Amino acid sequence: MAKFLVKLQRYFRRKPVRFFTLLALYLAAGSLVFLHSGFAGESTVTGNQRGTGTGEGPGLPYLGVMQLSRGFKATVPEQGRRHGPWFKSTSKEPVERSKGGDYGSTRSRAFRSRSGREKEEDRARYIGCYVDNTRRRTLRGMSFFDYKKMTVFRCQDNCAERGYLYAGLEFGAECYCGHKIQASNTSESECNMECKGERSNTCGGVNRLSIYRLELAQESARRYGSAIFRGCFRQPDNVSIALPVSQLMLNMSVDKCVDFCTEKEYPLSALAGTLCRCGFPTTLFTLHEREDEQLCAQRCAGEEFESCGTSEYLLVYQTQVQDNRCMDRRFLPTRAKQLVALASFPGAGNTWARHLIELATGFYTGSYYFDGSLYNKGFKGERDHWRSGRTICIKTHESGQKEIESFDSAILLIRNPYKALMAEFNRKYGGHIGFAAHAHWKGKEWPEFVANYAPWWATHTLDWLRYGKKVLVVHFEDLKQDLFVQLQRMVGLLGITACEDRLLCVEGQKDGNFKRSGLRKLEYDPYTPEMRKVISGYIRTVDTALKLRNLSGVPDDYYPR
Repeated sequence: MAKFLVKLQRYFRRKPVRFFTLLALYLAAGSLVFLHSGFAGESTVTGNQRGTGTGEGPGLPYLGVMQLSRGFKATVPEQGRRHGPWFKSTSKEPVERSKGGDYGSTRSRAFRSRSGREKEEDRARYIGCYVDNTRRRTLRGMSFFDYKKMTVFRCQDNCAERGYLYAGLEFGAECYCGHKIQASNTSESECNMECKGERSNTCGGVNRLSIYRLELAQESARRYGSAIFRGCFRQPDNVSIALPVSQLMLNMSVDKCVDFCTEKEYPLSALAGTLCRCGFPTTLFTLHEREDEQLCAQRCAGEEFESCGTSEYLLVYQTQVQDNRCMDRRFLPTRAKQLVALASFPGAGNTWARHLIELATGFYTGSYYFDGSLYNKGFKGERDHWRSGRTICIKTHESGQKEIESFDSAILLIRNPYKALMAEFNRKYGGHIGFAAHAHWKGKEWPEFVANYAPWWATHTLDWLRYGKKVLVVHFEDLKQDLFVQLQRMVGLLGITACEDRLLCVEGQKDGNFKRSGLRKLEYDPYTPEMRKVISGYIRTVDTALKLRNLSGVPDDYYPR
């Protein structure tokens, strides 16, 4: 065999043309095989990207980019339309329609859809196929389209997260939410279109909705139509300035006032008896001091079972109008002289904190890494080198003396390790807002993950406290509970004078698109007694380290475990 290979080598040395000819034929044959395999199966399409931009409604006060104590100048951004978290896809991709008379395929799809629905029974119950009308929708709450990745669960998840009772899918790619079904049902055979993101399930048809009742809709998100209930508040002193647009409605109802303010493009709708007021959250009306709801419990003139507030106490709802006063973002106009880290253990809410900082300052954040999925979601600083000096702060999960000392200061975000470990495990196996599969939790992956990552949670904090030059500790739980105050502290470390109206705007946009739904919470505790014993020891170590530096210890909800 060896002699044959030597002879073959000598032959091709004497005649190299034949060697390259054979090589070209080999590559061509391989290409043909690859192309054939590509056309043999069904093609898949990746998800569409969101558009970015900025925009302001009529009478919208421009807050501008924050004034920097570093000497940067603020500039007014270009105005344009910015879509919120629920948007209509601009994709013109044609929708595949079922062929008439194909009884076998229709029956097969119905069977697959039925089996899929049975799996969803724990979170939603299929009700039936209903007629829809583009001029008068059957479900009149929030809606969003995705002509590439729509699935039954995605629609259910988004509607339930926002407190709706029903989720409906139409045309294979459209999702509608609502509290009432305002149309009649029809034959199941008319809901015959496959979901764009999962061909094993049915997503309605042409002007037909596959509707589910959401068994786990979250009551915390009390919602009327498309509005989120914010609470009962005392009428501000300068009410005509705080809520500049008003309309007398003798037949007042929540829907009427919300619709009026939505049409006027204001994010707040305030009911004061028979007077409907609209505006923005400002320093004159912060929505920070809620009153007892009984003070607003005056029956609406146009709706017997609703409350409409009084002339002294306002019942406030947040409409689906996006508050664009804090949506403008750009790179720093001049190179930053200091590098500020946004440091955290993975799963501690770093991406969410970046979202808040970008809205609060008007400047992009950077990253020690490069994550294409985050760049595609609007984190434009993700592509910049972390030393570029064009971003307001740098995301990092690094620990260790050398890496930490490369930063001039840091915001250290700490989260309950039990929550952080589960969040990072979900990210690792399900993406930034996805979930790990049940098999991963029950398999060997979870115990190995805890054994490797739990010690890192403690050493990460200890390293930053030890080697960090100027460290501001922020607890994730405090940021959730008192966002305004904690965000003020974070923005202050970045050398920026906080504009209160802009921070109030951030409060209304705080979730962004980076929050996992609570709909798929595990039904059991994944931590064994041995795991809890080890993690509790790490918590005590971090708590002691914080107190030795005259800082508040870990929040109380880390205990007992």
